[in-house]
Amino acid sequence: MVEEWGLMGGALLIFAFAFVIRWGMRVANNARSRFAQLTAAGLSATIFFYVSINLMMVMGLAPVVGVPLPLVSYGGSAVMTVMLCLGLLMALERQQRTTSRVL
Repeated sequence: MVEEWGLMGGALLIFAFAFVIRWGMRVANNARSRFAQLTAAGLSATIFFYVSINLMMVMGLAPVVGVPLPLVSYGGSAVMTVMLCLGLLMALERQQRTTSRVL
């Protein structure tokens, strides 16, 4: 991505991932039950570790282990894992919004 779009494209990509992780942690913070809080925090941490390990591999700070960059690189089961994480986070946020309207 940075090779094609330069510094601004790379920074935009990192800010987009930071926004997704921040959104997931906000879902965890606003969740009603302890289970929902821990689930949302764990799903956000999973996405964070995918991103951080891939970026460290690209920069040469970690050994290459084959972790693709979520939503950018194709990685088979990793794509499915990230999509499941995002879908569950959206479901937890929707559950939180609908229960707060009812109460």
